[in-house]
Amino acid sequence: MDNTFSSYKIDDRSLIAFIKREIHNLALHIGFTPHRAAETDIIVAELTSNLIKYAKGGELLYRANLEEKHNVIEIYCLDKGVGFENLAKIMNDGYSSSNTLGHGLGSIKRLSTDFQIYSMKNWGCVQYIKIAERSDLPLPPLQNGLNYAAIAVNYPGEKFCGDGYHIKSSKKGFQIFLGDGLGHGENANEAVQLAIKAFKQSIETEPSEILRDIHTAVKKSRGLVGTIATVDYKSDVWSICGIGNISTRIYDGLENKTYTPYNGIIGHNIPRTLNNTIVPYKKHQIIVMHSDGLRTRWNMNEMTSIVKQHSGVIASAIFKENIRGTDDASILVGKII
Repeated sequence: MDNTFSSYKIDDRSLIAFIKREIHNLALHIGFTPHRAAETDIIVAELTSNLIKYAKGGELLYRANLEEKHNVIEIYCLDKGVGFENLAKIMNDGYSSSNTLGHGLGSIKRLSTDFQIYSMKNWGCVQYIKIAERSDLPLPPLQNGLNYAAIAVNYPGEKFCGDGYHIKSSKKGFQIFLGDGLGHGENANEAVQLAIKAFKQSIETEPSEILRDIHTAVKKSRGLVGTIATVDYKSDVWSICGIGNISTRIYDGLENKTYTPYNGIIGHNIPRTLNNTIVPYKKHQIIVMHSDGLRTRWNMNEMTSIVKQHSGVIASAIFKENIRGTDDASILVGKII
C-alpha cells in the first residue's frame, strides 16, 4: 500500500473484465471476505459499464489504503460526458436513461462505505467511492481542523511515482508537505520518499526550517521541488514556504490567492534566505496544492457549488480537467472544518 492510485482509461468494454479482476484480487489480498469482494465487483462493473454506455469512456483510479486501522479500497471515476442535472432522480435504484449517466448509482451508494458524486451538464461527472473491508464499518467522524483528500498518479507507463505527500497532525496544529521529484520514475520516487522521511523526522515548526532539513537529507538524490503549509491553532495562522513549481492556493469565500514559491531545487540549490508567508487561518477555507503534472490555469468558481463538495470531489474535478499526462501528477485538497 502507498499513496499512489493506479489509473486506467476505460474506452472499450473488453477492459471491464480485466479491471474487475484486478480490483477483486486486490480486495482479497488486503483481507476482504469473498462476499465483500463480490460486492466490490458489482460497484466496479456498474462504474465501468456506465462509462462505456453513457459517457463514451473515462478514467478509473483506484488504490488500497489503511484508514482507522481498517483496509479500504478507494475509487475515483471520471468522465467528460454529457453530465446530468437531476441527481436525486437518477440515484433511485432501477433508474436508467439512454441520454444520461445514472443506471446503477443507487446500488453503488448502497454497497459503498462512502459515495460522493458531482456533475455539471456538458462537463461530465466525478465520483468518489470508498469500500471498507466490512460493510458495517461506519465512516470515521469528522474532526475539527483539516479534512483532506489527495490523488497521486504515475507518469504513464512508470511503476513508481515521483510525486508524494504527507500530513502531520497534533493538538497544536498540522503540517502539510507536497513534493515532486525531478523527472519521473524510480529516481524521482527515491528523492520524494527521502523528503517525506525527513519531513516526518523534522522537529522544526517553521516551513522554511523544515525545508532546510529536507534539503540536507536529500543531497545525494536527484532532488525535488516541494512546498510546506503549516497551521498553528493557537495563533490562528497559516505559514507557507515552497521551493520550485508546486502550486498552492487558499480559497476564502469567493476570493482566492496563489502563493509563489522560491526558485531552486531541494537537495541541490536553495535560496540563502527563506521567508514564510503568513495567512490568517479561518473556518471554511480550502487549500489546494498540486504538482506541475496538472495545468495551473483553472478556476473553481467555474464549477457550480464545487466548494460545498467533499475534498475528494474537488480534487478529482480539478484533476479531471487539468491533467497533462506528461509527468507524474498529484493534487491535495484540504477543507477547514
